Amino acid sequence: MPIRIPNELPAKRYLQDEGVEVMSESDAVRQDIRPLRIAILNLMPKKEETETQLSRLLGATPLQVELTLLTTGSYVPTHTSKKHMAAFYRTWDDIKNEKFDGLIITGAPIEQMPFEDVIYWEELRGIFDWTQTHVHSTLNICWGAQASLKHFRDVPKHEVGFKRFGVFEHQVVQPGASLLRGFSDGFRIPVSRHTETRRADLPTDPSLKVLVESPEAGLCLLQDEKYRQIHIFNHFEYDDLTLAAEYQRDVAQGLPIEPPKNYFPGDDPAKKPENRWRAHAHLLFGNWINEIYQSVPFEREKIGQEAA
Repeated sequence: MPIRIPNELPAKRYLQDEGVEVMSESDAVRQDIRPLRIAILNLMPKKEETETQLSRLLGATPLQVELTLLTTGSYVPTHTSKKHMAAFYRTWDDIKNEKFDGLIITGAPIEQMPFEDVIYWEELRGIFDWTQTHVHSTLNICWGAQASLKHFRDVPKHEVGFKRFGVFEHQVVQPGASLLRGFSDGFRIPVSRHTETRRADLPTDPSLKVLVESPEAGLCLLQDEKYRQIHIFNHFEYDDLTLAAEYQRDVAQGLPIEPPKNYFPGDDPAKKPENRWRAHAHLLFGNWINEIYQSVPFEREKIGQEAA
């Protein structure tokens, strides 16, 4: 089934060119089917890039997805045009009385700041609390995952002392987990961060499960069944050239940076990298959407009632 996104969203033409099924809003209303409402709280500066990456994965799943793009009300983004934000984004205040089958909270380039120093930290804490009564399943990425663990479990993040950067081998820890259906025992995922969450800091609770980790890059994927939160510290959603663009940006800014590991052929930045994680990215998002479909109440207003 296709993904339903706003008619004029730039991501639409990119996805159509790639063969992803995209349904217009006008066509979607003619279908007698309950779509899954998925919201993305997009905290990344390059919002159009992140929209496309996540829409690509959601649009490849077998169910109709209705996408809502969210931004913070307590901080006004400066890297995306006001016209784009006004046309396609809503704030949490706009939708906080609505219910959603799923929510994705992205990362943000603020991981080295204390949580309490982030301008929208208190707003984000309110959103995390709101997920318990208005969202069936929340998927948090990178800094978003660290923020969720801090809020719900008081788990700290730690400075690595350098930028952990590249495509690293990871292993499945819980092979029976439904989110990992179809996964290989080992696979590679892009990593780009200066901080980490450590297994030793996790509380002892059988409802908080480590699903994927790496001997070199550490924790990758956690599932918190108690709070219906999924935490991904790395970047399944990245495009082929996302790490290359980050590397070139850091070089241009004179930052201390090495080429991303295991990414450029022969570690030569002049060569085009190969995408070795795309299949597992689609598997993960497909499994997440399927799990939502299998477990969410058909009547959307009943979402979160078990936590009320």
